[in-house]
Amino acid sequence: MLYPTQELEPPANPGRFTGFMQSLLRLIGMDWTVPDFSTLCRRQRTLNVNIPYRGGTGPLNLLIDSTGIKAEGEGEWNARKHGGPKRRIWRKIHIGIDEETLEVRAVEITGSNIGDAPILPDLLDQIPAEEQIGSVTADGAYDTRKCHEAIAARDAAAVIPPRKNAKPWKPTSPGAIARNDALRATKHLGPALWRRWSGYHRRSRVEAKMNCIKLLGQSLMARDFDRQVAELQVRIAVLNGYTALGIPVTVPVG
Repeated sequence: MLYPTQELEPPANPGRFTGFMQSLLRLIGMDWTVPDFSTLCRRQRTLNVNIPYRGGTGPLNLLIDSTGIKAEGEGEWNARKHGGPKRRIWRKIHIGIDEETLEVRAVEITGSNIGDAPILPDLLDQIPAEEQIGSVTADGAYDTRKCHEAIAARDAAAVIPPRKNAKPWKPTSPGAIARNDALRATKHLGPALWRRWSGYHRRSRVEAKMNCIKLLGQSLMARDFDRQVAELQVRIAVLNGYTALGIPVTVPVG
């Protein structure tokens, strides 16, 4: 499959590549104009990708996770072309998926120097304000005041294990009160039983979704940040389409 937003290494003869694509379109009876390679790269920077989703029934149970993906920096590309030291660059993908439909509902792309917790409020902001969020499930890296307050502001339950040796917070806000309740439950039940009781193990579904994203490519082909964001958004839009096709729809009859 050809992804028009992927910035590949320029072909040896761009004109020949454009002609090849024009001949393919003529074979299938489509009178489309094929943009040249430079036009594709230029448009990719400002491409606005709409990520489709079907939506589930009832409140949205959001599962949060992040992972790193390799990006080829300018230094590494020059090293491959002309020799010299390589400079490896990584980007972080932060996603939130619907537990029911397994579709990606929120995504943020950042540099590798950005932590997980600061991005959670941005993910929640991508969910329409009128849509009810039932719960937000994430790992212990999100056990921060900012995350708990953002979840409480959406009237959602936070399923986040407290950090090791966590101390109670001053109960001055809804987020702090909810987090202290989770801390007491964890100490009373024990971490293993709390995870079963709270349903924390469902977070494995978002880890599996991350693996699916990487199956579409272990690294990014675009070489600057804006194009890399567009490339990943296209991958996730395609993945949501695959997910919708792969989940059966059950309809009662009779």
